[in-house]
Amino acid sequence: MVKVITYGTYDLLHYGHIRLLERAKALGDYLIVGVTADAFDQARGKINVQQSLVERIEAVRATGLADEIIVEEYDGQKIDDIRRYGIDIFAIGSDWEGHFDYLRDYCRVVYLPRTEGVSSTDLRTQSRNVRIGLVGELNMVNKFEAESHFVNGVTISGFYAEEQTFLSEAITRLPLNAKNLDELLDVSDAVYIVSHPAHHYSQVRQALLRGKHVICEAPTTLLSEQWDELTALAQQQGCILMDSVKTAYSLAYSRLLLMAKSGKIGRIVSVDAVCTSLTDLALKRGKDLSNTWNSMCQWGPTALLPVFQLLGTDFVQKSVVSHYSDEHDGLDLFTKVSFVYPHAVASIKVGKGVKSEGELIISGTEGYIYVPAPWWKTSYFEIRFENPADNLRYFYQNDGEGIRYMIISFLQSIARNEHLTYIQPEVSRAIVSEIDYFTHSDNVVKI
Repeated sequence: MVKVITYGTYDLLHYGHIRLLERAKALGDYLIVGVTADAFDQARGKINVQQSLVERIEAVRATGLADEIIVEEYDGQKIDDIRRYGIDIFAIGSDWEGHFDYLRDYCRVVYLPRTEGVSSTDLRTQSRNVRIGLVGELNMVNKFEAESHFVNGVTISGFYAEEQTFLSEAITRLPLNAKNLDELLDVSDAVYIVSHPAHHYSQVRQALLRGKHVICEAPTTLLSEQWDELTALAQQQGCILMDSVKTAYSLAYSRLLLMAKSGKIGRIVSVDAVCTSLTDLALKRGKDLSNTWNSMCQWGPTALLPVFQLLGTDFVQKSVVSHYSDEHDGLDLFTKVSFVYPHAVASIKVGKGVKSEGELIISGTEGYIYVPAPWWKTSYFEIRFENPADNLRYFYQNDGEGIRYMIISFLQSIARNEHLTYIQPEVSRAIVSEIDYFTHSDNVVKI
């Protein structure tokens, strides 16, 4: 029996894929098809995959051409698979000509001609062509625009910003520098909002009433009831309303969540997250700070994310202490929030006028996960145990700080008309609730 193996992503399976599988099948008696896992695709920079691994496997199975389907999950697996399955022929598309010649030491390598005129990239671009307008002044606008170039089917239609001091040249050269939000909405299918949090509610509401999809930098609003209203409005309008917390879409962060929830460190009893920076206030020293995000709004959503995603939102007690400064127009320079759960505790520290070690520590009954500063941009974390010899280290590629994957999730949500966000609705609402409490409660201790 002659065994043949081939690999691919098989996203949006099309005629070209089928023809390639047919050619591979004709080379032998038994065809094994390796379908690349989502994480492996992301790690090697293939970020525009629209279908889940399960959907792609089922599409390959439905062709009836594969005698066996396996999942490709890591570098070097092709050699392992060739040895494990006793492969005689490795087959791959001719666009990889020469790339896999090193496998000739293990089996015969055949480069198959591809079907001209059809590709998953083209299909993805045709099926999604979303015009996104940019709203706001923070540096995140620049990052969002830059990362959009890595995603198929996205056009940045223009921008609207009251203050353009920190906008990049790429932003100011966009087709439209809108005089108001309505002008931008006229040429957009969706908007990314990163204006001052005080403007979020009115801008999100205005966009939704115009039937536009919205991705808004958290917090979406400053009041819980406003979040409820906007969520209901988005559903009524058939629009996607999505939180933007880029860390949620970082590959390393996603993996550490899975490991923590899987019991790798036992039962989780504590989550401690620290996010601080001094740059923003330093740049604006001596200037009007009325349009500056305070520490809780800028860093609170990011710091709260692992707390609520790991421990849930049903805490039984909390305390909030903030350090304010008259010199900085009443901004909180540093805020600490402590939570008590029935079987766990958590804390966050956020600051724009106080610097601390920006680490994340998740403590369990059998070990702990340590993520070094700045943990919200992490590509590396450790699982540490009582015996240091048992410690594990994990490294992941962190393309675009998670922003490009966030854009892809937004586009997929629009295309399928369902929320495919990595942030659960109850977490989004809990984040807004904490911002609401911080902003309006008399129980916040001010020092």
